[in-house]
Amino acid sequence: MASEREIDAMRLAIVLSARGLGTTSPNPPVGCVVLDARGEIAGTGYHERKGEPHAEAHALAAAGERARGGTAVVTLEPCNHAGRTPACRQALLDVGVARVVIALMDPTSRGEGGAAVLRAAGVDVEVGVLADEARLVLGDYLTTFHTRRPIVTWAFSLGGAPIDEPTTRELRARADVVVYPDGRTEEAVEGSHGEGVLHLPDDLVSDDADHAMKVLFEGGVRSALLLVPSALGSAWLASGVVDRILMFGSTAGPAPTWDSPEGFVLCGITRTDRYLRVEMARPKLP
Repeated sequence: MASEREIDAMRLAIVLSARGLGTTSPNPPVGCVVLDARGEIAGTGYHERKGEPHAEAHALAAAGERARGGTAVVTLEPCNHAGRTPACRQALLDVGVARVVIALMDPTSRGEGGAAVLRAAGVDVEVGVLADEARLVLGDYLTTFHTRRPIVTWAFSLGGAPIDEPTTRELRARADVVVYPDGRTEEAVEGSHGEGVLHLPDDLVSDDADHAMKVLFEGGVRSALLLVPSALGSAWLASGVVDRILMFGSTAGPAPTWDSPEGFVLCGITRTDRYLRVEMARPKLP
């Protein structure tokens, strides 16, 4: 059973992993904390972009020799394959960690991933620590693995006026791309994924939602922000590809009305000095 220090470390790893939202695709946003043999934090890290060091590599580099005999606390099962970066399970074995604590298993491992290799090498491995909390960051990635399409957030103003710039910047920060009414698609935050990671179409057929999803997913996109008016957004909604709806309305004047879409639940209401924000979402896949 995970100790209190390991649980605290996992929460820190989850918070760190959120720094990778909107930049790691098509990789998952992962965080890692390395505890030394006395249970003290020796190093932390998170994965920022595909092709750059993974969370474990950053944390192990920060920990140095203190990692030997210690514990690696990581939000997703360490990878078991070498691609543009070395396999994380090998890095953990090379430094001699005694224990690895994992929140969620990597759905690509099928029981033959990093956890299995670490156990076979004599490392103590515990899985499932703060799994529900880790899904706050990894939930969208895990869902896209099953659906084979990006998570789509449709944001629009109930009054028809454009969403203000500060709010748009906030929404862009955790998305890979933005889709506009005319079919234009652009990286949500220019340069955030690194050169050559995302492959975006010059002109997305925005009124064919299923085709758009296929093209975006194959291009490395795992989250898309749909900034379109009600008519076009409703077409995507009817196609079943919208996962989250953000509606922005005035805090004064006549109260706006809308039809609640089938299969969505109300999951957040926020009032600021600029707007009333209403969030609805589909229940996540397991």
